[in-house]
Amino acid sequence: MNTDDWQKSSYCGQGESCIHIAADQGTVALTESSDPSGATLRTSPAAWAALVRTVKEAHSRG
Repeated sequence: MNTDDWQKSSYCGQGESCIHIAADQGTVALTESSDPSGATLRTSPAAWAALVRTVKEAHSRG
């Protein structure tokens, strides 16, 4: 993925430990900003949506 495609999480605080996400041709990719040349997790848009939905539901339950 092109580095211009990466977006920083809106929940990122100060510093270099942030999650970056990018989507390209049916793939969602995540990486950590403190190690941009490190591991990249790739998943399907459906799996990503399920994870986000689950996290939001858990957060709303408190």
